[in-house]
Amino acid sequence: MTGNPYLDISALDSSLRVRAFGMGQGWFATARGWEELSVWRTLHNLSPIDASNRELQEMSILQFLLEGSIVVSAVVTLLTNFSVLLCFTQSAELRSHVPGIFILNLSISNIILALINMPVTFLGVASSAKPLRDQLCRAVSFTETFTTCNAMLSMAALSVDRWVAVVFPLRYSSKMRYRDAFVIVAYSWLHSLAFSLTQLMMRWGAYSHTYASCTLHLDVEEASQRSAYASFAALFYCSSFALCLFVLCFAYLKVLRVARSHCKRIDVITVQTLLLLVDIHPSVKERCLAQQRKRRQQAAKKICIFIGSFIICFSPYVITRLVELLPSVDIPRHWGIATKCLVYAKASSDPFVYCLLRHQYRKVLVSIIRRIVRKDQFFLSAHSTSSMWDTTDENFPDRIT
Repeated sequence: MTGNPYLDISALDSSLRVRAFGMGQGWFATARGWEELSVWRTLHNLSPIDASNRELQEMSILQFLLEGSIVVSAVVTLLTNFSVLLCFTQSAELRSHVPGIFILNLSISNIILALINMPVTFLGVASSAKPLRDQLCRAVSFTETFTTCNAMLSMAALSVDRWVAVVFPLRYSSKMRYRDAFVIVAYSWLHSLAFSLTQLMMRWGAYSHTYASCTLHLDVEEASQRSAYASFAALFYCSSFALCLFVLCFAYLKVLRVARSHCKRIDVITVQTLLLLVDIHPSVKERCLAQQRKRRQQAAKKICIFIGSFIICFSPYVITRLVELLPSVDIPRHWGIATKCLVYAKASSDPFVYCLLRHQYRKVLVSIIRRIVRKDQFFLSAHSTSSMWDTTDENFPDRIT
């Protein structure tokens, strides 16, 4: 070999299109790829092997971050959603509320997702290969389709409940009863089962290298069903994500409008009261005006959190899945896994968004923690007392002698 110590360009056919890359399986070369690596080496004073090692190092760091995000999402999802279930078992007041049915349905879906789908995705990212057999992978993809769709519909049901409570406060008890809540949950389950069972029967659940998980995916052997698969996937994401986003926006924007109208009425009454009270201290007036501004901003912040978290966590994944249906589009693997991690992050943030930050749930959690601490203190004090009596009994014969 003469000339370049890494590659002899003269030995290659000039008609070859090339790209030099090293992924632990050897070097493959083309003239264009060699030119790119030569420019890289000239600019950074690196050999092609060093450049490849640096690229592999960056990829390993990115893969480590993705793996860590999946582990953190799984742990937080299990802790927070089990905390929600614990609050319901310990509080009769929470069980008496109708929205609790929707929150329980959402928490159960998130727990199933964390117990089944997140570990499989972690194994797929870590091994860069299919972690399960075909039949198990189809079962895992079935649970992912069901839990994801059911969670979205549960969020839409919670938004409808808030809309009825704020817009029709006097008729809320007659419009939203336990029977109505169970009917909504039953529809959510039937809607989710319809798509997940269709996916299972049509064998459209498989391992996707792009998302490193067992999900809605068309195998190469089933390429003849591509048009039917694309129609099913588009219908699924439109009837789950798009429908729920429309319901969320409609319900919460109506709630925001009513909240602003109430704030305006309260502001008018407050201003009139401040004008009548001439001798009131200026600090009291400033405090009242600050409370007015806080009331106006509080409703908008909560609604932005509800709608914003849904859009940020679900829209990148859904848009990527829809773009993937185009035959000429190739989705980068790390981007696909990153969008999957956003969906998992939504499952871990739902308990904070909908319940754990509310006063009632915090009160129940604090009481549970206090009970546990008291039991531990009682056990420690009883153990120290028994050990003290044991020591006294052992030393008693010595005192007699």
